[in-house]
Amino acid sequence: MTIRVRPITEVDLPAVADFLHRHLNHRIPPQVWEQSVRVPWKVDAPDHGRLLADGDEVVGVYLAFYSERVIDGRPERFCNLGAWCVLPPYRFHAARLLRSLLAQPDVHFTDLSPSGPVVPIGRRHGFRRLDTTTALVPHLPWPWRSRQELVTCDPAAIERTLTGTDLQIYRDHAGAGAARHVLLVRDDRYCYVMFRRDRRKGLPVFATILYASDHRLWRQMALPFGDHLLRHHRLVASLVPRRTVPCPPPPWSVRLRSPRPMLYRSAHLPPDRIDHLYSELVCVPW
Repeated sequence: MTIRVRPITEVDLPAVADFLHRHLNHRIPPQVWEQSVRVPWKVDAPDHGRLLADGDEVVGVYLAFYSERVIDGRPERFCNLGAWCVLPPYRFHAARLLRSLLAQPDVHFTDLSPSGPVVPIGRRHGFRRLDTTTALVPHLPWPWRSRQELVTCDPAAIERTLTGTDLQIYRDHAGAGAARHVLLVRDDRYCYVMFRRDRRKGLPVFATILYASDHRLWRQMALPFGDHLLRHHRLVASLVPRRTVPCPPPPWSVRLRSPRPMLYRSAHLPPDRIDHLYSELVCVPW
């Protein structure tokens, strides 16, 4: 048998998507896996990750989501490590997939959704932990509305209101499979919020806040925002990472006891320059 590691190309995506559906997460149909791997933003990506092949059979996959960002005025290249699945008889070769991805020069690596066993493996390969302090903010019914406030997920309203970097972020993520978008407006201020539906204890009723453009306005409008998610998305609470919304959480929130770990590896970027955008979190609706 010849066990090979090679890049995932466009031709491989149907087989990779079927493999991930059958062996990693059967709730995600193969066509959704395939669509999720094709990121909606513009990037000169060399591949979609790595696959492990036994002859012509796919026996392992490690997805990668690439992006090119401008950080502190400098262009930076990122590789977000996504789903990693290897069939049990081939687990001895699993680390080859990781080492192949990490061999790329001048790239910052993130792993924003590592499973438990992956964390020590990442640490042995130079990854550091990110601060994942998270508040759980229950969504409460809030029928009161001010004429000076607006909460909407209407794409036309979002396009009309956002400017500059926020507008570019929205356009880059509007087609991402897991990203959801809400606009908060009060008087002449706005807060653009991006979130994803997440599971806890098997229940898909939580929103994880991935981006908030105006932290203070989000906190001031946390009640109407939560009411919107409760009524329109049937989500009972938001998970609000301190790294995403650094201001103090609302007083009715509680600190999450066991937030999921996140990792990154960079030669020079500090942790406060790592965010949740342009990643598996916005692409894969698990």
